Amino acid sequence: MKIIDIINDSRNPVFSFEILPPLKGNSVFKVYDIIEKLRQFDPKFVNITSHHSEYVYKTLPDGSLRRVSVVKRPGTVAIAAAIQNRYGLIPVPHIICKGFTKEETEYALLDLNFLGINNLMLLRGDVKGQEDFADTTRYHSHATDLQDQVNLFNRGIGLEDMRIDGIETPFTYGMACYPEKHEEAPNMDSDIRYLKQKVENGADYLITQMFFDNEKYFSFVERCRAEGITVPILPGLKPISKRSQLTVLPKVFRTDIPEELASRIRESKTEEEIKEAGIAWGIRQARELLEKGAPGIHFYTMSVADSVKKIASRVF
Repeated sequence: MKIIDIINDSRNPVFSFEILPPLKGNSVFKVYDIIEKLRQFDPKFVNITSHHSEYVYKTLPDGSLRRVSVVKRPGTVAIAAAIQNRYGLIPVPHIICKGFTKEETEYALLDLNFLGINNLMLLRGDVKGQEDFADTTRYHSHATDLQDQVNLFNRGIGLEDMRIDGIETPFTYGMACYPEKHEEAPNMDSDIRYLKQKVENGADYLITQMFFDNEKYFSFVERCRAEGITVPILPGLKPISKRSQLTVLPKVFRTDIPEELASRIRESKTEEEIKEAGIAWGIRQARELLEKGAPGIHFYTMSVADSVKKIASRVF
């Protein structure tokens, strides 16, 4: 079933969440533990993040350095299949541009199509100084380029115009959006223009980057609607659980943390108090978003599944 149909047909706000594949060497039970905590809230789909390999420098016996590629986490195809088979939930694997060649993307699409997993999240991904990703003969530059590959695949056209037969259920997909502007966009008007292009090219729905100020979301949705972007825009939330996140989250995700929340975190004496402050803010955020018409809430669970469970128990 398409995610867009689930969102549009649901009589109640949609609950969904995103998981991070465990580090290599860990089993799928790390993923199952999170799902077991949250399945009581009837999640409509589960997103699975994708992370490219990273280059590190290994010291050789002669003292010289050799650059090697290191894969830190399993791929999303295997995890998506495990979730679908064990729980019957709809998995939504992330497909990203950076760190995955066009050929690797086609392999993933072939595998997912074979498994009957037909909902995707298309993203550019984090470049993290990986200069090799600039090679446009091997990698897509933008998420819209990735869209083109998926759209062609849906029509039975692979790389080098090779014919792909037997595609019974085309992929459908959502894409990301940024209520506080993408870090590389020169301004919000430009950012929304590119977002509209994503929708016109086939994105069925959008999920926001995490944010902590609801007014940023409401203003963003209003601007999108004024520009003719009519697809559902799911707000993405992540409860704060550590004092260090006051500086880490703004730096990494370019999101503002309201002073009221920041003060509560700074004044907390223990880690448990910090978590409770993040949970209280998350409950307040989620309730207001749903009261004012958000189609659901998408939670980022990385390291905070217990906090998400407490928020969901008060909201859903």
